[in-house]
Amino acid sequence: MRRETLTHRIIGRRTGWLVLLLGVLLVGALSSGAGAMRISNDPTTGLPAGSQSARVARLQRRLPGGETLPALVVFAREPGQLTAADRAAIAAAARRMATVAERGPVIGPILSRDGRAALLSVPLLASDTSTRLLHAVRRLRHLAGAGLPHGLRAQVTGAAAFEADIANSFSGADVSLLLVTVLVVAVLLIVTYRSPLLFVVPLAVVGMADGATTALVTLLSRHTSLPISQATTGIVTVIVFGAGTDYALLLISRYRQELLTRADHRDALEHALRAVAPAILASAGTVILSLLSLLLANLRQTAAIGACAAVGIAVVALFGLLVLPAALSIVGRRAFWPAVPRAAGPDAAERALERSVWARAGRLVQRRSRSVVLGSAVVLGVLAVGLTSTRLGLSQTQQFRVKAPSVTGLATLGRHFPAGASDPVVVVAPARLASRAVALTRATPGVASPRRVASAGGLAEINASLRANPDTPASFRAIRALRARLRGVRGLVGGTVATNLDVNQTANRDLTVIVPVILAVVLVILVALLRSLLAPVLLTASVVASYLAALGAGTVISRLVLGYPGIDNQVPLLSFLFLVALGIDYNIFLITRAREETFARHSTPAGVLRALAATGGVITSAGILLAAVFAALSVIPVIVLTEVGIIVGVGVLLDTLLVRTATIPALAVILGERFWWPAAPARRTASPPTRRTASPPTRTPVP
Repeated sequence: MRRETLTHRIIGRRTGWLVLLLGVLLVGALSSGAGAMRISNDPTTGLPAGSQSARVARLQRRLPGGETLPALVVFAREPGQLTAADRAAIAAAARRMATVAERGPVIGPILSRDGRAALLSVPLLASDTSTRLLHAVRRLRHLAGAGLPHGLRAQVTGAAAFEADIANSFSGADVSLLLVTVLVVAVLLIVTYRSPLLFVVPLAVVGMADGATTALVTLLSRHTSLPISQATTGIVTVIVFGAGTDYALLLISRYRQELLTRADHRDALEHALRAVAPAILASAGTVILSLLSLLLANLRQTAAIGACAAVGIAVVALFGLLVLPAALSIVGRRAFWPAVPRAAGPDAAERALERSVWARAGRLVQRRSRSVVLGSAVVLGVLAVGLTSTRLGLSQTQQFRVKAPSVTGLATLGRHFPAGASDPVVVVAPARLASRAVALTRATPGVASPRRVASAGGLAEINASLRANPDTPASFRAIRALRARLRGVRGLVGGTVATNLDVNQTANRDLTVIVPVILAVVLVILVALLRSLLAPVLLTASVVASYLAALGAGTVISRLVLGYPGIDNQVPLLSFLFLVALGIDYNIFLITRAREETFARHSTPAGVLRALAATGGVITSAGILLAAVFAALSVIPVIVLTEVGIIVGVGVLLDTLLVRTATIPALAVILGERFWWPAAPARRTASPPTRRTASPPTRTPVP
């Protein structure tokens, strides 16, 4: 009697339905019990507790008005001076907006020196959710613009408006991102398998995994201190759909190969699942450990992305190895309609493999291996030259891909008021040293108009303006100089510009610390998987090279083609993580197959080329799909996500179409058996496959 195995139970006639039902029930239970997600867009919550801007934000809550976030309403008549009717309308608008103000009165109107603009400051609750803050700012914009004389314009800007506009950028974006991602995956699956039915099964299973992941991320947001933002959830959705569809492609591709040699579809599916499971588990394990290395980041938003994405990979790998096979076993061969694969024997499958475009590509690589390696190095090197034009750091006004109302309002404010009026520097010092702190602030180059605005509990708050525009090198120099001067009076410097400076410095530190950790994780897993040293080093180096090329190309595209002012500080680390962790996947799928072929019966060059012929189609499809899914991040009009999508998309295409297809096979051909050093596969002379008539070919546990 046949021994029941786990894979056999997963795809059994009755147990398959049970596994599918349990998957549906799990998603339903998690979704119903998770509650509402707690979203955090405050940058200070993601900074290390010891950073000055984070300490100032905490101390401000103990001061009067410390829980407020100002919305600045600027009224301007351009060109021309404000008229008496304008001033009356502004005063009336101030009275209307007092109904929206919280924890304090409306301050102003303050007239500009040129007489063309007036400014109001409306306090809003800083502790409000992004949704409530967005509604409050929308209400202010409506009230400010009502009944104004012809030619007088009102705009709402300031910290509250910026946060509201960020929230508005993501309003409905999760649905749009999901729809675009699903559409991209569906189209590519239909093109890959030429079936109008098959795409529904993997897409539904990955959708279930995404639902379970969203519920688990919601629980993390409610029961941990991780600051989870809309950007985090968007990135996690893309990763789940990209990785989940890759796993599905690998399983279905091997399943289709098995259907060509086996009459029973469940038997074919069981052999396919046994073959691909080790590679999928190794791939998922690599990605999960790499993502968890982000927990070492001092920037807590980065740590949150790592934790949430690791949960997503674990969930989608589980669904890919359990629920997807169960669903495929229920549907059977008819899922491939109209090109239903029929059992034609191992010889037919072998001939199809030899005639494939990837077998021809492998033979070309074998003939010109040294030229291929040299050409790949030239291509990657040329693209990496773009790194010389990389400008790191985006200001608050440069976060949006479209002109947000807060950005245009800030531009108007800057034409009529001091450059730093919208983003005051916040100094918190001991109350007994407040006068000295004011004097030191006034004496600091680049800082103007310090004034004491609040005192309580032995603390004093001092506000000042920067002479330079916010988030410029000059404004950052002024913050550093002010911090140095106030050290003697135990003064701390915060505010928006100081927060952005701390974010930039923390992101740079995280990049230098976490990149070596990710490389070490990937290298150790490859060494353990391949039981060699040279091959893992070459694979890791190749992915790093494709990353540098992608970052250079992405910089050129972002700055010269799309006109973006620079690369956000978080982009290099996130792009590196996704490209190395996800890019190494394709090398794992190729090289594990090559190792089995080599150590079983072929020389290293022959084994690698056979692996390329067997895995080329599915891995290329997976790479193109992953690049397209990351490109879907561009539906959110925030530059950081668009830049991540561009760089990862370019890197995945380079890794899939150049490095994995040409460079690695060419290196294996050149090095021969040394490729596996210190392992020593038995030397064999590659020979044409013999015809098999009685038994099916030996199956290897790789895709």
